Amino acid sequence: MKLIPGSLPAPTPVLHPRTRLAWRCGRMALGFFLATLAAAPNAHARAPYGWLPAATVSAASATLAARVAPPPGFERVSAPEGSFAAWLRGLPMRPEGAPVLTYTGARKWRQDVHAAVVDIDIGKRDLQQCADAIMRLRAEWLFSQNRDKEIAFNDTDGKRRRFSATKRSDHAGLRKYMDLVFAYAGTYSLDRELKAVTPNDIAIGDVFIKGGFPGHAVLVADMVENKATGEKRFLLLQSYMPAQDMHILKNPNSADGTPWYTTPIANELVTPEWTFPRNALKRWP
Repeated sequence: MKLIPGSLPAPTPVLHPRTRLAWRCGRMALGFFLATLAAAPNAHARAPYGWLPAATVSAASATLAARVAPPPGFERVSAPEGSFAAWLRGLPMRPEGAPVLTYTGARKWRQDVHAAVVDIDIGKRDLQQCADAIMRLRAEWLFSQNRDKEIAFNDTDGKRRRFSATKRSDHAGLRKYMDLVFAYAGTYSLDRELKAVTPNDIAIGDVFIKGGFPGHAVLVADMVENKATGEKRFLLLQSYMPAQDMHILKNPNSADGTPWYTTPIANELVTPEWTFPRNALKRWP
């Protein structure tokens, strides 16, 4: 070994056996701590409904599932934890009897079409209409799952607009991104993004849609089943024109006033403000 004049090599430290044992135990404890930390839930996990404080949606009585009970003899179909279906059931709701308001704060001219109102903002502009509301809910669910790269929608010209390409990744950034989507997308573009599905295979999260100028779209927000007969029924959620509160639709053909729609679906699905052909049912790809 070459020595620099005037210097000596550093001596090799000799650890006492007890010191070596303590050092090894310390390394093992650190490794266990890091492994536990990695396996633990994300300390920065996002709130399930990011537009509201978590405390606001903690009460079960405020959810869609608690507000709209299944018809007698029916029970809700299974929905895996973390799925879009389970998330829709947990949507926070406004107090019972709440009116549907437009983006201006005024009451919608028709107050006879809704059974319940979702507690979610509309925005200050006439943007969050029918297809917009459905895209908003889909994006909010993906955002709550930290699946930012999957938040993307086509505009009317076919351009893919991705949330991951925006500058802000927080909820305020998502809300700003959605306003951009609302301005350039609608039923015409969403109709082309979704995939046709057989009405007999209807599922929570599916969309009845008529693309056009104007067009309309409603979301299948929940489903129930009668185990004895095999019959299934479903709830529909919409916004409309002008931009307004999202709400659960009444069933105009229901004899007992229930909002649940029956299956099998006939040649047409009649809702309070739009009639869809039976083959208008589509699903997210």
